[in-house]
Amino acid sequence: MAQSQAGTVQQRTAIPLPDRKFFRGMFTSYRRLLVFVKPYWKTLLVAGVILVFNSLIGLALPWIISRLVDTAFNQADLTTLNRALVALLAIAIAQAFMGFGQTYLIGRVGERVVANLRKALYEHLHMMPLRFFAATRVGELTSRLSNDVMTIQEAVTTTILSLVSQTVTLIGGIVIILVMSWQLTLVMLAIVPLAVLGMIMLGRIIRRLSKQVQDNLAEINATADEALTGVRIVKSFAREPYEVARYGDRVEQLYQTSMERVKVRAVVGPIIGFLAFSATAIVLWVGGRLVISGELTSGQLVAFLLYTLMIATPIGAFTTLYAQFQQAIGASDRVFELLGTPSEMADDTDAQPLPPIEGLVRFDNVTFDYQDHSEARTVLREVNLTARPGQVIALVGPSGAGKTTLVNLIARFYDPTEGSITIDCCDIRHVQMRSLREQIGIVPQETALFGGSVRDNIRYGKLDATQEEIESAAKAANAHDFISAMADGYDTLVGERGVKLSGGQRQRIAIARAILKNPRILILDEATSALDTESEQAVQEALDRLMRDRTTFVIAHRLSTITNADMIAVLEDGKIVEQGTHAELLARENGLYRRMYGRQFRWEEEPAAPAIKDTAERQARPAKSGFGMRLSLPFFRRPARSDGDDV
Repeated sequence: MAQSQAGTVQQRTAIPLPDRKFFRGMFTSYRRLLVFVKPYWKTLLVAGVILVFNSLIGLALPWIISRLVDTAFNQADLTTLNRALVALLAIAIAQAFMGFGQTYLIGRVGERVVANLRKALYEHLHMMPLRFFAATRVGELTSRLSNDVMTIQEAVTTTILSLVSQTVTLIGGIVIILVMSWQLTLVMLAIVPLAVLGMIMLGRIIRRLSKQVQDNLAEINATADEALTGVRIVKSFAREPYEVARYGDRVEQLYQTSMERVKVRAVVGPIIGFLAFSATAIVLWVGGRLVISGELTSGQLVAFLLYTLMIATPIGAFTTLYAQFQQAIGASDRVFELLGTPSEMADDTDAQPLPPIEGLVRFDNVTFDYQDHSEARTVLREVNLTARPGQVIALVGPSGAGKTTLVNLIARFYDPTEGSITIDCCDIRHVQMRSLREQIGIVPQETALFGGSVRDNIRYGKLDATQEEIESAAKAANAHDFISAMADGYDTLVGERGVKLSGGQRQRIAIARAILKNPRILILDEATSALDTESEQAVQEALDRLMRDRTTFVIAHRLSTITNADMIAVLEDGKIVEQGTHAELLARENGLYRRMYGRQFRWEEEPAAPAIKDTAERQARPAKSGFGMRLSLPFFRRPARSDGDDV
């Protein structure tokens, strides 16, 4: 299999001749990169001037050595020797100061460019629609924020100024040696076009392989992120060897691609080195003949050889710089591909802020399609639904019926394909999204907490909240007591995704966050389904307080929890097939809600296995919530289980 992969890679790396389209695309990508450098062009210009002067001063070195050989050594002149030493020291000091200046200025611009590019990329990511994150792994995005941006940094600063420096050295050196001896210059330059041609031909391969390397790096990051984020699942299924092997496969793919790039570079370097050495040997032979014939002095030949080496250095450096340039272009293609991805639905040019709302929500013939790369998937079809201010609307239905999609449309995470959604008679497509979402609160089933302190997580609902407001929200969410019992209180770090807290604690902090936000519309996605009895009671009490006087949409799977909702909407295959109160829906013969409720009710009443009947039986004890909804807490009978089963 390895041989097959190697053969495939070799086929991909067949040397293509660059065409006009290749160069045009390359420079287009680089021009886009220079947009981030443009604000700092003055600083780079100063660094460039210093760099040019530094390169010109360096060109004086072989000339001084030439004078040293011809005058000081051949004529035994100590005065000339001393002057040459002073000149060499002066050049060294000047180059040291100029080197510091150019390095500092270039580094300053480079770091600023990286910072700006990262911020622009990160800002763009936050403007992407949810469908983008559903199709893209987080590890790949973090790779572009880190690896690709760092690769770009050198291309827009160090690489381009090094290119200027080496170009000055190359052109200056060629002019000097042309004046010294045109015969030797022609000998040396006869080999240069071969090196340049090889460099251009192999550059395209390096660019493609560099992009593949970055893609593989992103794949590795994504694999690691998935496994480490879900480390509890990995350990619970004892899948550590599988995840290690999966990560190892990705690393091996990266190794294979990286080795192909190494091979290309390994071919380029020796070829350029061989050509340079051959040029030097031929120049030495021809120059020796000119010295013997008296057309050149010994010092001039030494200087010519030094200039030849100085010229060979840029030629060799061009290969490395060109490879770095191609890597940066490959990385920039990935970054600009992301920056070029259409962002979230933009506000209309005349969009106005949504004023404080009462909470009247109306769906009018709403149809929604998930537009992915393969096909359009219709999720909602001609939905008509009205929620009046303060009402509790329960959404029920089979899995995949469109319940979550429906509430996502309220917050305008997506726009309807057809129809409209209005809040207080304002079409949400014609108001500013931020003003809309600031008046909507969401408490999901799986609470998302950030890795900071408890205070920071609650304050996320209102960034300028005082400590008194934070504690008041925590008390309303039944969270103040357990927070105060912690060693650091509100300064306690919750860990990544809140891993240091229990499910009930995480949920109550999320409720406190929503209470602090004080939304007019509330969305609850089965916020108590994954909790134990004690936690569910505490969370439900907090939800009761949160839901008062707010328009609330509840996604429910346990129908016993929404029997007293103001209205229940039953979805099936993207359509609302039934609407009404619990009693009205149960009264419908052969209705979907009646069938669903009957199945759940029979399951709850199913007798336990005789062998453990005494220990398994529990009497269902319904409770009343603060807003009048009948809750069936987990005291109902459960199917028989063996002692080894999890509760």
